[in-house]
Amino acid sequence: MERTQVLIRPVITEKATQVRERAHQVVFIVHARANKIEIKQAVEAAFNVRVLGVNVSNKKPEKRVRNRRAVHIAGSRKAYVTLAAGDKIDLFEGV
Repeated sequence: MERTQVLIRPVITEKATQVRERAHQVVFIVHARANKIEIKQAVEAAFNVRVLGVNVSNKKPEKRVRNRRAVHIAGSRKAYVTLAAGDKIDLFEGV
């Protein structure tokens, strides 16, 4: 898998912001088949930072019934990337 296909988008939520401030981690939605090594290489290449560790969590797809119709919600894979002490990723440059 190419490095450009691994990272889909950053997660910008209240919880992700708290994790970023407390644990020096950045959260990304990543490709479903990307492993930790590919995620580490993609972040290091894209943002020119040093990655100390990667934790991954999977969200299973859901099926909900609304008004007798089945609604399918896709699953996702989230990566918590721990950065080195001096490194940071600015997601809102120029805003």
